[in-house]
Amino acid sequence: MRIKYRIFTEKEADGGYHAWCPALPGCHVQGETKKEALNNLQDAIKLYIESLKDHGEPIPQDVEEDNIEVEV
Repeated sequence: MRIKYRIFTEKEADGGYHAWCPALPGCHVQGETKKEALNNLQDAIKLYIESLKDHGEPIPQDVEEDNIEVEV
């Protein structure tokens, strides 16, 4: 089974990258490079889903994305 999830990455101020998957609460990783962070996130997502399956919990689908405009 293949599932596509929306993910986000950001460069950290002190170096390295932070990556996360909003559809999977708490699924956040870091890496020295963006590539490493993405590889770490892929592994984390697989482990997250394995844990859900082991506990008989449903596998979340991707979250809905919206944008909001804010005047500053």
